[in-house]
Amino acid sequence: MKVAALQMVSGIAPEANFAQARPLVEQAVRAGAELLVLPEYFAAMGLRDTDKLALAEAPGAGPIQRWLAQTAREYGVWLVGGTLALRCSEPARVRNSSLVFDPQGRQVARYDKIHLFVLDRAAEQFDEARTIARGSEPVQFVLTARDASRWRVGLSVCYDLRFPELYRAHAAAGCDLLLVPSAFTWTTGRAHWELLLRARAIENQAYVLAAAQGGQHENGRRTWGQSMVADPWGEVLAQQAEGPAVVIAELDAARLAQVRGQLPALRHRVL
Repeated sequence: MKVAALQMVSGIAPEANFAQARPLVEQAVRAGAELLVLPEYFAAMGLRDTDKLALAEAPGAGPIQRWLAQTAREYGVWLVGGTLALRCSEPARVRNSSLVFDPQGRQVARYDKIHLFVLDRAAEQFDEARTIARGSEPVQFVLTARDASRWRVGLSVCYDLRFPELYRAHAAAGCDLLLVPSAFTWTTGRAHWELLLRARAIENQAYVLAAAQGGQHENGRRTWGQSMVADPWGEVLAQQAEGPAVVIAELDAARLAQVRGQLPALRHRVL
């Protein structure tokens, strides 16, 4: 099964970001990808953290969710909507949610980001908990590819990558593929991004597909990029530095079985 990470440099306006994403979707579809993953905040990287409150949608309704559903249906692909802001019971906060749509345009899974990013480093100050209410549950879904192979997929978002217990929960649930839509900062990405992605692939003997924001944004923020696909041995199959791009790789069920059979580390867990 071919998969694609769609790397973007999102601006502040959803319509402009839809226009940036569409040719990436079309490129991935032409290359034969069946599962497409957009980056975190693909539809809007606001000027201020609070901008996401105004753009927040009710679950199941709104222009961003309509675009995702229509795009999945139009191109007949599985589409993971990076993340978008969904309203919750707290008026001053939203959920940072990753939604999965099947080739008929039906939403089949929703994951609310559990771990909220904090960085206090010189001029870089981030505290997602000011505007985001964290999720609490790991989420997986099952994808049936065109060749009838079945893939169990674990969802995560950006800062979750630093918490291996989430991915171990996915491994315990039988996941073959781990998704990581992200907007890593340039500072943290340069230091840790590839190391963390490859570690999550190796320790859980699963493919990892990471779609990132990558470049200088309209709001002044710079994100790291380096969207990639890693295999269960930790080898990088495809990668892109910065700028809008499509990162494509083929997932091989036989390779997955080979790695798990030759080094059955998941069966050796004690704790």
